[in-house]
Amino acid sequence: MLVLVLNGVNLARLGAREPEVYGSMSYDKLVEHINGSALGLGLDVDVRQTDSEQTMVSWLHEASDHSYPVVINPGAWTHYSHAIGDAAREVGTLVEVHVTNIYAREEFRHLSVISPLAQGVIAGLGWAGYDFALGYIASQLVDADGQR
Repeated sequence: MLVLVLNGVNLARLGAREPEVYGSMSYDKLVEHINGSALGLGLDVDVRQTDSEQTMVSWLHEASDHSYPVVINPGAWTHYSHAIGDAAREVGTLVEVHVTNIYAREEFRHLSVISPLAQGVIAGLGWAGYDFALGYIASQLVDADGQR
Protein backbone atom coordinates (compact mmCIF):
# COMPACT_ATOMS: atom_id res chain seq x y z
CA MET A 1 0.00 0.00 0.00
CA LEU A 2 1.38 3.36 -1.01
CA VAL A 3 1.02 6.22 1.46
CA LEU A 4 1.39 9.79 0.26
CA VAL A 5 3.16 12.13 2.67
CA LEU A 6 2.31 15.59 1.40
CA ASN A 7 4.10 18.68 2.66
CA GLY A 8 2.90 22.13 1.77
CA VAL A 9 4.08 25.64 1.40
CA ASN A 10 7.47 26.64 2.85
CA LEU A 11 8.27 23.19 4.24
CA ALA A 12 11.22 22.81 1.85
CA ARG A 13 12.75 25.67 3.89
CA LEU A 14 12.98 23.54 7.04
CA GLY A 15 16.36 23.96 8.67
CA ALA A 16 16.77 27.44 7.19
CA ARG A 17 13.43 29.04 8.06
CA GLU A 18 13.07 30.05 11.70
CA PRO A 19 15.15 27.22 13.18
CA GLU A 20 14.20 28.44 16.67
CA VAL A 21 10.57 27.54 15.79
CA TYR A 22 10.89 24.63 13.35
CA GLY A 23 14.25 23.15 14.37
CA SER A 24 17.50 22.87 12.48
CA MET A 25 16.91 19.60 10.59
CA SER A 26 16.68 20.14 6.84
CA TYR A 27 13.79 19.05 4.68
CA ASP A 28 16.04 16.42 3.06
CA LYS A 29 16.74 14.96 6.51
CA LEU A 30 13.00 14.94 7.23
CA VAL A 31 12.42 12.95 4.04
CA GLU A 32 15.13 10.45 5.08
CA HIS A 33 13.50 10.20 8.52
CA ILE A 34 10.04 9.56 7.05
CA ASN A 35 11.37 6.94 4.63
CA GLY A 36 13.14 5.15 7.49
CA SER A 37 10.04 5.19 9.66
CA ALA A 38 7.89 3.88 6.82
CA LEU A 39 10.35 1.08 6.07
CA GLY A 40 10.22 0.00 9.71
CA LEU A 41 6.42 -0.14 9.51
CA GLY A 42 6.38 -2.03 6.22
CA LEU A 43 4.87 0.91 4.34
CA ASP A 44 5.75 2.30 0.93
CA VAL A 45 5.73 6.09 1.04
CA ASP A 46 6.00 8.83 -1.52
CA VAL A 47 7.13 12.00 0.26
CA ARG A 48 6.36 15.17 -1.65
CA GLN A 49 6.58 18.93 -1.08
CA THR A 50 5.11 21.80 -3.05
CA ASP A 51 4.64 25.53 -2.78
CA SER A 52 1.88 25.32 -5.40
CA GLU A 53 -1.67 25.06 -4.12
CA GLN A 54 -2.77 23.65 -7.49
CA THR A 55 -0.21 20.85 -7.23
CA MET A 56 -1.34 19.97 -3.70
CA VAL A 57 -4.95 19.77 -4.86
CA SER A 58 -3.88 17.48 -7.73
CA TRP A 59 -1.99 15.21 -5.33
CA LEU A 60 -5.04 14.95 -3.07
CA HIS A 61 -7.19 14.06 -6.09
CA GLU A 62 -4.61 11.38 -6.99
CA ALA A 63 -4.85 9.98 -3.46
CA SER A 64 -8.63 9.89 -3.68
CA ASP A 65 -8.63 8.27 -7.13
CA HIS A 66 -6.23 5.50 -5.99
CA SER A 67 -7.42 5.18 -2.37
CA TYR A 68 -4.00 6.15 -1.03
CA PRO A 69 -3.86 7.10 2.64
CA VAL A 70 -2.40 10.57 3.19
CA VAL A 71 -0.28 12.20 5.84
CA ILE A 72 -0.49 15.94 5.21
CA ASN A 73 1.33 18.93 6.60
CA PRO A 74 -0.31 21.75 4.64
CA GLY A 75 1.84 24.48 6.19
CA ALA A 76 0.13 27.86 6.10
CA TRP A 77 -2.60 26.49 3.82
CA THR A 78 -3.94 24.77 6.95
CA HIS A 79 -5.57 27.99 8.03
CA TYR A 80 -7.27 29.23 4.90
CA SER A 81 -7.15 26.96 1.83
CA HIS A 82 -10.67 25.78 1.27
CA ALA A 83 -9.52 24.43 -2.12
CA ILE A 84 -7.15 22.03 -0.35
CA GLY A 85 -9.84 21.30 2.23
CA ASP A 86 -12.33 20.42 -0.50
CA ALA A 87 -9.82 18.09 -2.17
CA ALA A 88 -8.87 16.53 1.20
CA ARG A 89 -12.55 15.81 1.88
CA GLU A 90 -12.38 13.04 -0.77
CA VAL A 91 -9.41 11.23 0.81
CA GLY A 92 -10.41 8.09 2.71
CA THR A 93 -7.62 8.09 5.31
CA LEU A 94 -6.12 11.46 6.19
CA VAL A 95 -3.86 12.41 9.09
CA GLU A 96 -2.86 16.06 9.58
CA VAL A 97 0.61 16.73 10.98
CA HIS A 98 2.31 19.92 12.17
CA VAL A 99 5.89 20.09 13.41
CA THR A 100 4.96 22.87 15.84
CA ASN A 101 1.97 23.18 18.14
CA ILE A 102 -0.24 25.45 16.06
CA TYR A 103 -2.45 26.05 19.10
CA ALA A 104 0.44 27.55 21.08
CA ARG A 105 1.31 30.02 18.32
CA GLU A 106 -0.39 33.08 16.83
CA GLU A 107 -4.17 33.04 17.04
CA PHE A 108 -4.67 32.86 13.26
CA ARG A 109 -2.89 29.47 13.32
CA HIS A 110 -5.48 27.97 15.68
CA LEU A 111 -7.99 27.45 12.84
CA SER A 112 -7.54 24.50 10.52
CA VAL A 113 -9.76 23.84 7.52
CA ILE A 114 -8.18 20.36 7.33
CA SER A 115 -8.67 19.12 10.92
CA PRO A 116 -12.42 18.45 10.66
CA LEU A 117 -11.73 16.17 7.67
CA ALA A 118 -8.87 14.17 9.22
CA GLN A 119 -9.03 10.99 11.28
CA GLY A 120 -6.42 12.59 13.52
CA VAL A 121 -4.31 15.68 14.06
CA ILE A 122 -0.79 15.59 15.46
CA ALA A 123 0.74 18.95 16.34
CA GLY A 124 3.78 20.03 18.27
CA LEU A 125 5.70 16.77 18.41
CA GLY A 126 8.28 17.70 15.79
CA TRP A 127 9.43 14.97 13.44
CA ALA A 128 7.82 12.32 15.65
CA GLY A 129 4.42 13.53 14.45
CA TYR A 130 5.11 11.90 11.09
CA ASP A 131 6.09 8.66 12.85
CA PHE A 132 2.83 8.60 14.81
CA ALA A 133 0.79 9.37 11.68
CA LEU A 134 2.45 6.55 9.74
CA GLY A 135 1.99 4.21 12.70
CA TYR A 136 -1.71 4.98 12.75
CA ILE A 137 -2.02 4.31 9.02
CA ALA A 138 -0.09 1.05 9.35
CA SER A 139 -2.44 -0.03 12.12
CA GLN A 140 -5.45 0.65 9.90
CA LEU A 141 -4.05 -1.61 7.17
CA VAL A 142 -3.91 -4.67 9.41
CA ASP A 143 -6.94 -6.96 9.42
CA ALA A 144 -8.33 -8.88 12.40
CA ASP A 145 -5.81 -11.69 11.80
CA GLY A 146 -2.87 -9.29 11.88
CA GLN A 147 -2.38 -9.49 8.11
CA ARG A 148 -2.04 -6.63 5.65
